[in-house]
Amino acid sequence: MPNDLIFAAPDLSVAAIAGSTSGFPVRRIFCVGRNYAAHAAEMGNEVDREAPFYFTKSAHALCASGSTIAYPPGTQDCHYEMEFVVAVGQPAFRVTKGDAMAAVWGYGCGIDLTRRDLQGAAKDKRRPWDLGKDFENSAILASLSPAADFGEIDAQSIKLMRNGETVQAARLSDMVWSVPEIIAHLSGFYHLRPGDLIYTGTPAGVGPVQSGDVLQGAVDDLTPVELSIGARE
Repeated sequence: MPNDLIFAAPDLSVAAIAGSTSGFPVRRIFCVGRNYAAHAAEMGNEVDREAPFYFTKSAHALCASGSTIAYPPGTQDCHYEMEFVVAVGQPAFRVTKGDAMAAVWGYGCGIDLTRRDLQGAAKDKRRPWDLGKDFENSAILASLSPAADFGEIDAQSIKLMRNGETVQAARLSDMVWSVPEIIAHLSGFYHLRPGDLIYTGTPAGVGPVQSGDVLQGAVDDLTPVELSIGARE
């Protein structure tokens, strides 16, 4: 291994922890697609009930709750997607559904921003979604809470407000694939490690953002997430 770097190493992406001065270093971000049937339907898709599917975001897509960001570049149709986020704290590889929850450190409220026009163009040409999904400040995250403080995942409310109006509302129990099922399936393809995040999908009601919008998302018993959309750069 070389001893010197030709430029400074990128800063580590770190998520806040509720009630703590410690941070959660973020390694990778996995996102589950079409995990609420009503959202799949509104996008003109059917839920694949054979297995979950995923896309990824760079850890440097992470954006702290409370931020104001510029309207994302290269798009005329950026959408919000409210998500329940799982933070991995123990290694998991080829684990069973029954053992999967041992890998969980905690949970948080997140927003997945999507350049919908770029995603749609990629889908039409059967190309990857990277330009539509993986870009700076596209993975907004509130302070994480330890799993023990949150309790069992059940019928907790998940919702998002845009400029004070509720635009997304569902229950975590509405997810097509449960958190243990997602972890067990994903661990068959990756060595999950501490620092990995899993955005578990979005309910129906996604829509476009405009400069000046304020997004506020919540899941029962978790720190809410908030984002303001500024002007275009």
